[in-house]
Amino acid sequence: MDASSVALLREVLAPTGWVERTREFGLALRATRSPGGLLLVGTPEEEPWHLTAHLDEEARLAGLPQLTPTLVRWSVPAGAPRHLSVGMERLREARRGETLFVVAERRAPVPLLERVDDARRIGATILALDGGDPELEGLAHDALTVPERAPLSFDGAQHLVGAAAAEPARATPRGLRARLARLLDQVSGPHVPD
Repeated sequence: MDASSVALLREVLAPTGWVERTREFGLALRATRSPGGLLLVGTPEEEPWHLTAHLDEEARLAGLPQLTPTLVRWSVPAGAPRHLSVGMERLREARRGETLFVVAERRAPVPLLERVDDARRIGATILALDGGDPELEGLAHDALTVPERAPLSFDGAQHLVGAAAAEPARATPRGLRARLARLLDQVSGPHVPD
């Protein structure tokens, strides 16, 4: 991302409410009670690797072990390392105090919706980051929808959510904006005015 793109992103997001909304959503992620209790699952076609890594790093840097995600995979290859070998059966074990975070840019398939519904009935908190899936949103306790014409990409929304989840509860939206600016500077270099 070049400097002009960073500047444009800052200008575009400032008045949209995205920073504040992702902060609220990030606080919901922090409600997970125990390490390993944040279950992160995507669709069979798209596992949320990027967000998993981002939340893991944010949890470590912020000293919030409950944010360390457990990536739940549709298909675990033989010989996968332990941290990458958690299959869909883990959703059957979801319980109160745990959070099932569904990341689906496109519509969630019926088998995923069924498992989400089961986890909700058991008492797990359901959060969704999606592209506008009314069925998934109907099952979620809270959903952050990134519509096709949103001022940021689905990937950008994942970065915002990860950063917001690690923010202290007393942090202000302005603090998150500053943190986002630092994150963007790390990715693309500092903004240099024309």
